Amino acid sequence: MSGMYIRNPLMRSLYWKAVNDQRQTVDTSKWYDCTLSSFPESLQGVFLQCHKDEETEEFLTNCYDKSDWILTQFAHVFLKMFLSVFMTRTSVNGYVLQRERSVVLSHMQFTPIFFHWQDGVKSNKLLDLGAGDGLVTKQIEKHFTEVFATEVSSSMRWRLQNHGYKILEIDEWADGKRHYDVISCLNLLDRCDKPLTLLHDIKKSLVPVTGRAIVAIVIPVKPYVESGTNDNKPSEYLPVKGRSWEEQVQSLIEDVFTSAGFTVLKFTRLPYLCEGDLHDPYYVLNDAVFVLAPMSECEQRVYGEGECIV
Repeated sequence: MSGMYIRNPLMRSLYWKAVNDQRQTVDTSKWYDCTLSSFPESLQGVFLQCHKDEETEEFLTNCYDKSDWILTQFAHVFLKMFLSVFMTRTSVNGYVLQRERSVVLSHMQFTPIFFHWQDGVKSNKLLDLGAGDGLVTKQIEKHFTEVFATEVSSSMRWRLQNHGYKILEIDEWADGKRHYDVISCLNLLDRCDKPLTLLHDIKKSLVPVTGRAIVAIVIPVKPYVESGTNDNKPSEYLPVKGRSWEEQVQSLIEDVFTSAGFTVLKFTRLPYLCEGDLHDPYYVLNDAVFVLAPMSECEQRVYGEGECIV
């Protein structure tokens, strides 16, 4: 029997839930697959192969448990329909429903990506741009003595403050008064109005020489600005070419990060997981995660085919 013939909305939702719950048998190893032969040797050497870890498994188990809360899930559906008239989707989920938690980088995955850090050794300042509910920030905060965050959504800012993070205004973090050892920009480039300007601001706000940026972006790249524009399109275009995950990653490295004055130290493929609803326990997108180091002025001139005498 197909769910399309079930007229009762409740029974139809329960039917599709039973069908979708079969996804527990999905081959999650594909979330981390990469065809290394598609990249030049210089990039093959900086790819880091990741796997599903205990933290990710725990997140998925929690998603399945919450999906079984039938009445709660129906209440969320009706509240979202009503409140979306007055609030953005992010604000509804973050403040009113306090849900839609997501994960892209666990602590166990963060440590090998920043391989030069050992347990107990802390850097100084972390800035997490567009930190959302702070779930990912919490995974990596133990490496730092100070944690700063930015977030547009007022509901998410409230949650970040509850975590004890220092909230900076959007026009404050890159004012030149502070420099950060690490700036994380996770799934923000394709959701902001000026991604190229953002990369420029990140570069100038890092501690010279030793500063690092960690950038995550969903592949395929599909820019969408939630508010501030009439057509939800950004005013700056990310010149990403290709169709496959590998092709778009290489284009990001060559056409975006290098042009912005960054060298890629490491990159990997990870799933971007979000809590689901009654129909789907979780949603998954393909993420590319990069560790970037700012080029020196000399290196930038070399890439720009200029002369550099050392």
